[in-house]
Amino acid sequence: MRNFVAVLAFLTFGAVFTAQAADEAKPFITAKDVDLSQYLPAPPADDSDQTKAEIAELLTIQAKRTPEQEKAAIADAQENVWRFADVMGPGFDAAKLPKLAAFFDRVVATEDVVDDHAKKYFHRSRPYMVSDELHPLLKKSTSGSWPSGHSTIGYLMATVLGDMVPEKRNALFTRAADYAENRLVAGFHYRSDTVMSRTGAALMAQKMFEQPEFTREYDAAKAELQAQMAK
Repeated sequence: MRNFVAVLAFLTFGAVFTAQAADEAKPFITAKDVDLSQYLPAPPADDSDQTKAEIAELLTIQAKRTPEQEKAAIADAQENVWRFADVMGPGFDAAKLPKLAAFFDRVVATEDVVDDHAKKYFHRSRPYMVSDELHPLLKKSTSGSWPSGHSTIGYLMATVLGDMVPEKRNALFTRAADYAENRLVAGFHYRSDTVMSRTGAALMAQKMFEQPEFTREYDAAKAELQAQMAK
C-alpha cells in the first residue's frame, strides 16, 4: 500500500510539472482557429437514456477494475507525449529530445485552449457529478466533460507522432485508444466524451499543419527524433 501511495505522489508531481511546462508554452492555434462548439454536436442530457447507460457502463468498469488497471489509469493522467514511450522505444525521453519536448509542450497547450472553450460551451457534467456511486481515482475536476481533453491530446499526439514515424502509426493510435479508455477506468469521463475527442483531435491536427510556425518546429522535432531513433 505504501508503494502505491508513493507511486501516486510521484505521478501527481510529474503531472503538475508537466502542466506547468504546457502552461508556459505558446499554443500553435486557439479556439478562434478551431471552434469545436461549431463542429461537435451537443452532449446527451444528464437525465437521458444514453447518459444513464453510460453511467451503468462506468459502474461496471469501476466494479471490475484491477489494481494494475487503476495504476495505469492514474499514470495516464499525465498529459505529455512521453506516455507513448512504450511504443516509441528506448531513448524516447525529454532529456534526449529537447526540441521534441518543447514542440509537444506547444501541442499540449494548443489542445488545452481549444478544448477548454468547448468544455465551457457545452458544460456537460462529469459522471461523478451525476452519480454519487462513482468514485474516481483522481482529484475531482469541475470542468466540463465534453469532449475529453485527455483523450483529445492522446489522439492528437498519436496523429502528429504517427506522421513523424509512419511505421509506428497503428501502434500509436492503439496506445491513444488505451489512453482514452483509462479516462473511463479513472471514472472521469463517459465513453461518448472520448469518442467525440477523435473528431476534435483531427480538426486540430489539420489546422496546425496549415501553420508555417508549426511546420518549422515540426520539421526540427522530427529530424531530432529520427536521429535519436537511428542510434
